[in-house]
Amino acid sequence: MGLIYTVIVISSIIIFFLNLGWGIINLYIFIVDGIQTIVVGNTFIENIFFSEYLKWILLIDALWIISALIFAYTRKFYMTDPQLHYLSVNPINEPKIFVIIPTYNEEENVEQVITDYKNQKFVKEVIIVDNHSSDKTVEIAKSCGATVITKDKNKGLTDSYIVGMRESLKSDTNIVVFTDCDRTYSATDLEKMLPYLDNCHMVIGTRQRQVLSEENTQNSMFFVWGNYLLAKVIQLKYFSLLHLGVVELTDVGCMHRCIRKESLEKIIERFVKKNTNEPVITPNSGLFAILMTMIGIENNLKIVEVPITFKRRMGRSKTRSDKKPRAIQYGLTFFRFILSR
Repeated sequence: MGLIYTVIVISSIIIFFLNLGWGIINLYIFIVDGIQTIVVGNTFIENIFFSEYLKWILLIDALWIISALIFAYTRKFYMTDPQLHYLSVNPINEPKIFVIIPTYNEEENVEQVITDYKNQKFVKEVIIVDNHSSDKTVEIAKSCGATVITKDKNKGLTDSYIVGMRESLKSDTNIVVFTDCDRTYSATDLEKMLPYLDNCHMVIGTRQRQVLSEENTQNSMFFVWGNYLLAKVIQLKYFSLLHLGVVELTDVGCMHRCIRKESLEKIIERFVKKNTNEPVITPNSGLFAILMTMIGIENNLKIVEVPITFKRRMGRSKTRSDKKPRAIQYGLTFFRFILSR
């Protein structure tokens, strides 16, 4: 499955650009020299026969279609358990929420973020996992009543979330919420995310609705389309022919999400290496959101995306993903990770 999937994805990208290039070249020739340089036969079949470029393009397209059909057939019985695809109801009668917020030099934002989440209904505990901040983040967080865990050095975002997850399993709560401290996410969105946990295991926010985004966020057209295409690559990876897929995704990088505690207990050890207890991904790679989604799918968790509000980032991005060159680098890293996992 893995080899065919990789061939399908990479070849589809190559074929897209081959067809695009062939069309542009023919359009240019038509504009410069006229239609007679393109149409060299009397019929459509003759044009195909006499056009060297078109023959090769059509051959490659045909081979891709054949490989896609083979891939689809091999996935005929993939994840076909009806319980993964149809409505089930398992209400959480007394929601008790544990909120995980990683921080690094967020003294400008941390008070507002903690206050916003503590003011939400059902939130019982807010934990700050601090990556060795050099400003007053820790002091402010403690003064706001949050539980604070400090690390002796910056071990990255992934490590912070793993630390937070382990702390959540010790608590008397039943829902775990993940968020960031840059104020791009709204705590009030929990009100529309939580009800879906009665029917699924994990709810992920999606930032792909422009009417719910402020102006001048990182949601540029480049960011939105790149994010969307990577989401569809993940969907293809877990494609199921009989059910036309296991999950519908539009946003691979959103960390505003919530998960049932019993579901988190099921998958938490998948985030670390067995022998070293270190994260399975590079701590600062920005891959945690993708990893969590993929681990959830692989462990038969029902996942639902919910449109959320998305605001301008307050303060400087720690990953610099708001800059196009850096965003391209992240996108290629994400793409390689999805293919190789």
